[in-house]
Amino acid sequence: MRPSRRQIVGCRPPFGYPKRGIQAPRPTITTLAEFPPLDQALLAVEGHVATITLNRPEQRNPLSAAMLRDLAAAFRWCQHEPAVRVVVLTGAGDRAFCAGADLTSFDADMTDLERHRSRDLFVDLFALMASLGKPIVGRINGHALAGGLGLACSCDLLVSTDTATFGTPEINVGIWPMMIQAILARNLPRKVLLEMEMLGDRWTATQMEAFGLINRVVPHDQLDGAVKDIVDKLAKKSPVAMRLGRDSFYRQQDMEFNAALAYLHSQFTLVTLTEDSKEGIKAFFQKREPDFRGR
Repeated sequence: MRPSRRQIVGCRPPFGYPKRGIQAPRPTITTLAEFPPLDQALLAVEGHVATITLNRPEQRNPLSAAMLRDLAAAFRWCQHEPAVRVVVLTGAGDRAFCAGADLTSFDADMTDLERHRSRDLFVDLFALMASLGKPIVGRINGHALAGGLGLACSCDLLVSTDTATFGTPEINVGIWPMMIQAILARNLPRKVLLEMEMLGDRWTATQMEAFGLINRVVPHDQLDGAVKDIVDKLAKKSPVAMRLGRDSFYRQQDMEFNAALAYLHSQFTLVTLTEDSKEGIKAFFQKREPDFRGR
């Protein structure tokens, strides 16, 4: 059954229920667009934060064709829903964030050409995440391997449990992580990535943090609190400044230096013309919290 367009926001936090003795916030009612029908993923909204969950924990949350379609549908919904300012991406269970592609879902009764075209689902999802216009926080609850590592690297910020491992084991079965290499190369140092791809070993969360890939590494029982601390701060920022700034970050990274400077100059002018920038400066001088409206 599809969720109603009328959603109760505040009835269940995305990172668990309040501890006994702590009063939960009073639920507020808001109207959201109808959730897309999902089979292998979950979508929940709490306030300005949407949580997308890969929901096949028994199989370690693999990226099947159906999962990729679900993730794209959920992200597209978040992109177009004005109430959503931050997206959290995580996996169900505590074993794996995502163990990579579910090869069986791509191989059944397909010709070589059909199999090639089916992998467009990866390209479309990664491109959508890059152009989302809203921050994506990866809640890495377990191992992130192969395509799962590419999915994690497509997030803007990562918070990981200290027991998670990361790697590209494709070389061990005679293939190469072509579908995620462009993403990994923009997130990891060259020599680190080449060692990872050539040897196929697993790396710890602490090692990935040292390379700048992960923003926070915490014990599993502190994972939700660490994620909440970040998303609560992000949700208070100007949505329009966040969108323009995030878009500019990803677009300028492949530009020639002088072209990037000129492009960013124009984008800064756009930011200063927004109502939120005027409100932010006014609030600064009035020594109060800004009331950002996303305009």
